Formats: sequence, structure tokens, C-alpha cells
Amino acid sequence: MKIVGQGLDLIECERVAVVVERHGQRFLDRVLTPCEQAYCNTHRNSIPRIAGRFAAKEAILKMLGTGWRGKIAWTDMEITNDPAGRPRVALTGHTARISTEQGICRVLVSITHTPNYAAATAIGLAED
Repeated sequence: MKIVGQGLDLIECERVAVVVERHGQRFLDRVLTPCEQAYCNTHRNSIPRIAGRFAAKEAILKMLGTGWRGKIAWTDMEITNDPAGRPRVALTGHTARISTEQGICRVLVSITHTPNYAAATAIGLAED
């Protein structure tokens, strides 16, 4: 496999907390899928996990080289966890089309967070 693209994002959890406080469920529905919201809500302090998912999606957009434009929707990127807790990426809609055009067959993502910051990396892989 070869690397087609790579992205990185860092966000302050306080910034996400302010947006959640101000816009509540409307923001969550715009940025997170129902599955992602359910995962974040299983933790007492959901903000670092929300921020981590947000950072992962930003990293994916950077990996694709598109940034935020066109018909891309936040919910076209879903971050779930496998049984071991490793994050997995599912792309749909416009982001799936863009990744297919670039030959990307797999997206690797890594997320880390503290009470203050969340960071994520994304790597797009294609067949040799």
C-alpha cells in the first residue's frame, strides 16, 4: 500500500465546550452521526471525545486535500471504535467519492485527548 495523503488537527476542548453550550443538539447533529453521539455520551465528560471526533474529521479533510468546501458534510465521515478501542473511519457521500477518485481504499486515524486538547491524524492509503 502507498500513502496518498496525510492530515493532522489539534483543537482546544474548551472551544468545543463553548460551541456545545451555545448550540447544543443542533451542533452535535451537524457534526456527529447518531453512533458517534452515543459513543461520546457513554463518558461522563463527553467534550474531549466530541473534540477528538471533530479533530479526526478535520484531519480527514486535510488528508483528502479538500478542506471544508463543496458538498462535504461532517456526517459523511463517521469515526467508530473496534472492539479493542481502535478508531475506524467510514466515509460516505461526497467524501467517499473524493477518496475513491484519489484511489484511497483505507483511512487510518489516530485520536488522542486530554481535558484541554484533542488531536488526530489521518492517513489515506491506496493499493500499490
